[in-house]
Amino acid sequence: MRVDLFDFDLPEDRIALRPASPRDAARLLEVTPDAKPADRHVCDLPDRLRPGDVLVLNDTRVIPAQLFGMKGEARIGVTLHKRVDQQRWWAFVRNARRLKPDDTVRFGEHFHGTVEEKQADGQLLWRLEASEPIELALERYGVMPLPPYIAQRRAADAEDAQSYQTLFARDPGAVAAPTAGLHFTPALVDALKARGIALETLTLHVGAGTFLPVKAEDTADHAMHAEWGTIRPEVAARLNARRASGGRIVAVGTTSLRLLESATDDSGCVQAFAGDTSIFITPGYRFRAVDLLMTNFHLPRSTLFMLVSAFSGLETMQTAYAHAIAGGYRFYSYGDACLLHRSTP
Repeated sequence: MRVDLFDFDLPEDRIALRPASPRDAARLLEVTPDAKPADRHVCDLPDRLRPGDVLVLNDTRVIPAQLFGMKGEARIGVTLHKRVDQQRWWAFVRNARRLKPDDTVRFGEHFHGTVEEKQADGQLLWRLEASEPIELALERYGVMPLPPYIAQRRAADAEDAQSYQTLFARDPGAVAAPTAGLHFTPALVDALKARGIALETLTLHVGAGTFLPVKAEDTADHAMHAEWGTIRPEVAARLNARRASGGRIVAVGTTSLRLLESATDDSGCVQAFAGDTSIFITPGYRFRAVDLLMTNFHLPRSTLFMLVSAFSGLETMQTAYAHAIAGGYRFYSYGDACLLHRSTP
């Protein structure tokens, strides 16, 4: 499909720079195919679901994945995006043209990285070395990797260390938050459970590739970056049991949806999963696992707007986004949310 079909105009003042407080006070636009979008709030979510439904959330934890160092007089900005092992990471690099294999950049007094490999698209494979565990070195010298559309307007601060983590963040490895999960509070979780709605978690370590623009003119020519994820066998079994008893699977975030769809066979059975996924969902995709999707508002021409258009229909989402822009909804990572019902194939 032509990428320009997924374009739209968004006023800059619709981009949220801070989350709502409390988190579940954010607005929620319920989108049903062939019906007018309905204005609600995230705290209304329990009433919009049925007893027996199950929410699936991503429990990845964002790490301080942005590093800054010097090579000669050049300032080198490194954004880690995919871990290979304890010491090696693939990264996007500002000023990458100044680096070649075996070059070393110092990020702190006892923390440096050496370039092992350089790809044609500018990605570099780094070996990180420190006098302490790498995780501690990242906490000491790294910066929270706010999305570009926020970072261009303000610097990350101490508040983001809390605001940019979900209530469920457990497994370190993401360089971007699974932002739909940012809306959940303990009170909302209690209300969901009281209504008979289950919560399950999976892990998908979100990479910086989620922010890369689609440069191709046709979706067929765009390559997704791989991200690592896992669904535990017992979680897959409980999801299948819920569905068999009439419950619906509600993915919280496009990350949860992409991993669920990667792990589900053609019969609709969710399998245990551990590995990379580079699934790219565009209109025409046949969904196998997910019945509803809770997600934030996404960038124009992005793979995520393509995904929600595949889920609920392109015209439906164009109408919903026009409604949201006119109604003052807040967009992107710290913005408001949608509850999307899947269109009938």
